[in-house]
Amino acid sequence: MFTHKTPRVVAARRLTTRSGRDDAGRFLAEGAQAVREALRHGTVHELFVTEAAADRHADLVAEAPKVSFVDRRAAELLSETVSPQGIVAVCDTVTVPLETALADGPRLVAVLCGIADPGNAGTVLRVADAAGADAVVFAGETVDVHNGKCVRASTGSLFHLPVARERDVPAVLEACRRAGLRTLATDGYADHELTDVDLDGPIAWVFGNEAHGLPSDVVAAADDAVRVPVHGQAESLNLATAAAVCLYARIVRG
Repeated sequence: MFTHKTPRVVAARRLTTRSGRDDAGRFLAEGAQAVREALRHGTVHELFVTEAAADRHADLVAEAPKVSFVDRRAAELLSETVSPQGIVAVCDTVTVPLETALADGPRLVAVLCGIADPGNAGTVLRVADAAGADAVVFAGETVDVHNGKCVRASTGSLFHLPVARERDVPAVLEACRRAGLRTLATDGYADHELTDVDLDGPIAWVFGNEAHGLPSDVVAAADDAVRVPVHGQAESLNLATAAAVCLYARIVRG
């Protein structure tokens, strides 16, 4: 039984920090759903699990390439939640080069530009997966896709589709164009409403920061700017809701 002082547990705890993840090229997937998708679609090196969690999730324990039993204290320190589920997988990071993510003629891509909240980023990733997107690109100074809260919010979707990370936003827009995608920037002050925009053909939706939206230069650099109409008295839609509306718009139109 491993404790919080066991060297492998200590090493795994470093993966709760961005620098630790960057150095190791690995991250933690916490909870049964994330672990299940990691085992099916990712690369898992080790599964840390309490005896109680192992009883609840015997199928996941049986699938894991390496299982290490930990005590409750170790499980708590490997967790980033208030109520740990007692099951955490050490996985290879999932990001791929931008060119790889946009290869093979994508028709729907979500670009997250300057997103600060990991829960929002993970939720948009989940929505993109559900809407059938071909890739998600984290652009600019955006939260780490391997952040624990982002991983949990994605409910395993980060293992389902290519995810790229590129800090050079103009380079992302240009790469999208080279891949045959029309870039549509979401902007609350855009002249064109979503209901009036032609959504035929491959599209890369560009979503901005929760509080400040997209920088004006990014909006200007996109092929077009689009706003989601608000018919009631709400000040605006939150990021994840607006992303869902945009990513599903073509599906709803049929």
